[in-house]
Amino acid sequence: MLEEQLAIVTGLWATPDGATFSFEGDHYSLLDAPALPKPAQSTIPVIVGGGGPRRTPQLAARYATEFNIGFVDEATVADKFANVRAVCLEEERDPDTLSLSVALPTVVAEDAATLRRRCEAVGIDPDSPHDARLVGTPDKATAKIERLRASGASRIYLQTIDLTDLDHLDLIARDVIARVR
Repeated sequence: MLEEQLAIVTGLWATPDGATFSFEGDHYSLLDAPALPKPAQSTIPVIVGGGGPRRTPQLAARYATEFNIGFVDEATVADKFANVRAVCLEEERDPDTLSLSVALPTVVAEDAATLRRRCEAVGIDPDSPHDARLVGTPDKATAKIERLRASGASRIYLQTIDLTDLDHLDLIARDVIARVR
């Protein structure tokens, strides 16, 4: 069903102004749809994300402008990126035309006590491994972002759960984002 939805959305958006779009699938059908409204962007903004080994990368290679993997360790990110790039080649798509991104729960602090407090406030065990998260000092967070970039990530979504902790957001903006731009 998702593949049909992606085919319809991308087909509608790619249909020239004044033309119509038709689609016949197992779950959906359109006949001479006017293909309006169009997205504001010139590139169709479709993000496909997930960790499935075959279907998700295939959908991303066929329909997406961006492939996202979230909440996994760095080795898994590298494996998933390599896999989706290989599937792009199978689908006769240039892998460099697919942006790669990562989503990570993010907790940053300059000292251990503040890090512990921020982790506990959002339900993260401060003593557990943080391989699938961005947790630590600004230096540690920046280093992890650089490693993810080296794996191919062109965009990294930092999930900050406690939006009331404005000092946390300021710290991320000042001491993490500013360094990796």
